[in-house]
Amino acid sequence: MNKRRRDNFIFRTEHLSKLYPDGQVHALEDVEIDVRRGEYVAIMGPSGSGKSTLLNLLGALDRPTSGEVYYDGRPYSKVRNLERVRSQQFGFVFQSFHLLPILTALENVQVPMFEGPLGAAARVAKAKELLALVGMEHRADHMPQKLSVGERQRVAIARSLANDPSVILADEPTGNLDSHSAEGVFELFAHLHEDRGLTVVLITHDEEFGRLAQRTIRMQDGRIRSDVYAEDRRFYTPLPPFAVQ
Repeated sequence: MNKRRRDNFIFRTEHLSKLYPDGQVHALEDVEIDVRRGEYVAIMGPSGSGKSTLLNLLGALDRPTSGEVYYDGRPYSKVRNLERVRSQQFGFVFQSFHLLPILTALENVQVPMFEGPLGAAARVAKAKELLALVGMEHRADHMPQKLSVGERQRVAIARSLANDPSVILADEPTGNLDSHSAEGVFELFAHLHEDRGLTVVLITHDEEFGRLAQRTIRMQDGRIRSDVYAEDRRFYTPLPPFAVQ
């Protein structure tokens, strides 16, 4: 295995495969990617191509059938407490928001902080700052059902930042949004990447927004089909010919 500097790659996978329990379908097959620290990556492909599976494995939400995921140079298979890695290093944003319906927007943003060192007043102050960051400070006291779908997603993004993550992992964050709301959410991700230096790995079906990322990885049938760096549209890494199965 080639040794790589930890400060260059925040994620690295080696021969990553995920086989469903029935043993018939490969969700992922021998996937190898590197993600540089501070990079903005869009993962695209048809339904069932393995996009969400890859994101879940990067975020330590699932375990591979074979292969390895490295975060900051450390293999997940050697990490005793992956839950701590998830809670302290990653912010997750999902298509369905996952806001708690009995809590206000302000309270939802505080949820990831409850197990942390901040006291109640500090949690509230930080949650207010994060809602202001995503343009939702005026809706802090509203319940999720009183918010539009675009507003709910902004609250979910604010919540994903609650523990100061190094990485944002977003799975179809605009899948339930109209085009105007979707544009605002993608602008927000660009802002977080550029101004905060966050690594962003995002799944999207939207070709227009996918091209806004620094790098676009396309998947099909559980494999990497192409890996393109946006600045010069050249292949980011050499890839073997792809054969549709």
